[in-house]
Amino acid sequence: MKLMRNFLAAIVLLISLPAVSQDRYLIDWDVVGEESLQHLVELIKINTTNPPGNETLAADYLQAVLAAEGIDSQQYSLDPNRANLVARIRGNGSKRPILIMGHTDVVGVQADRWTEDPFGGLRKDGWVYGRGSLDDKDNATAGLMMMILLKRYGVELDRDIIFLAESGEEGTPDVGINFMVEKHWDEIAAEFCLAEGGSGILEDRGVSVVGVQTTEKMPRRVTLVARGTAGHGSVPRIDNAVATLARAVAKADAWETEMRLNETTKAYFERLATISSPEDAYRYANVSNPDESAAIQQYFKETFPYHYSVLRTSVVPTIMKAGFRKNVIPSEATAMLDIRMLPDEDPGAFYAQLTEVMDEPNVEIVPERIYRPAAPPSGIDNEMFASLERAASAMYPDAIVLPTMSTGATDMSQIRAKGVPAYGIGPIRSIEELNSGNGAHSDNERVSEEAMVDFVKFMWTVVIDIAASD
Repeated sequence: MKLMRNFLAAIVLLISLPAVSQDRYLIDWDVVGEESLQHLVELIKINTTNPPGNETLAADYLQAVLAAEGIDSQQYSLDPNRANLVARIRGNGSKRPILIMGHTDVVGVQADRWTEDPFGGLRKDGWVYGRGSLDDKDNATAGLMMMILLKRYGVELDRDIIFLAESGEEGTPDVGINFMVEKHWDEIAAEFCLAEGGSGILEDRGVSVVGVQTTEKMPRRVTLVARGTAGHGSVPRIDNAVATLARAVAKADAWETEMRLNETTKAYFERLATISSPEDAYRYANVSNPDESAAIQQYFKETFPYHYSVLRTSVVPTIMKAGFRKNVIPSEATAMLDIRMLPDEDPGAFYAQLTEVMDEPNVEIVPERIYRPAAPPSGIDNEMFASLERAASAMYPDAIVLPTMSTGATDMSQIRAKGVPAYGIGPIRSIEELNSGNGAHSDNERVSEEAMVDFVKFMWTVVIDIAASD
């Protein structure tokens, strides 16, 4: 009887794994992992700092690698120096395609603050250093490897798999995702999308969390323009533009905007409560309890600002400019507010509220041009999210999958706005590494070699699960 119970338990375990396991294809992950790391290194060495971008250099590299594997690809360019690359592995068409997306441009660097060459692609002590190692040449590399492996192993697919290496994500989407969505949507249209924005947490006991980004806040920055009468610094004026601006900024910064949950953040806190200490679990379970919410939000604000931010539209002053001489009262002073709105926020109504909060008639609000559209959260009750959960369970049995809302912004906004559920995934990072200052956009940006290889394996497991024919 005991033998039979063990046998049945084994069968249940097998059924719980992704329907088409990686073992079916007998992949040598040591070899494939080394190949993945080398492609990541080569992409890091291509300086695609935006501006100016020069992403065509990366697109040329990817196109050559794909061609060597017998995979056709096409470049699409609004600017010839800033190409987007699209490749497709065709399935039988019984299901709609999956889009895998990674951007090839990177933010700039202050090279003198790095201990390693930001464009050297150095591999050292189990790390790959370089700008883009976490944002977002890791995803571009993983997408490249998906196409290579699907082709090499002749995987029979129910869906087309589309790989988009896009330009311009770091602030210039007109040459990248906007161009592709507006002019070449048929080339990338899909049922689901996988892109950047997720990660996981490695603790002493192993991987505890696999984070999947299902929505993000909307960047809706504004410039405050305070105007007054210019004059000599020795004569005080009641309409001093500098003082007016300072009052307005202080009130905007102190504004406690409305707290509200959406599908993603509700599930995030509910799931997080199940793996947290009793004290934290209580906070997560009562975040919307009107009797407890104020104290809980203040605790988040002081100890975990991310949790405070995902509960509301945030308003953060980042730049102030005023004056040109120490004895001259300027006629104008400006400040930048980095406003990150919840996905359902009405910008016009919010700016009207901000005007009331500041209560400074001599201050004008000038909104930044909107370059990322609003979009609802991607669901957690569909085939793709289920595949992500199965892959996470197979690779990290003790981990929980958390849907997350990014406080930053990605090009998944444009994809979601077209009605395509999009999910951000990425390499696992330890708590120590998350707090190290070696992350995306930071000095000494780096990714663990082991985490990068596991990321490729995770994406492969998801793609095979959701797209391979039975």
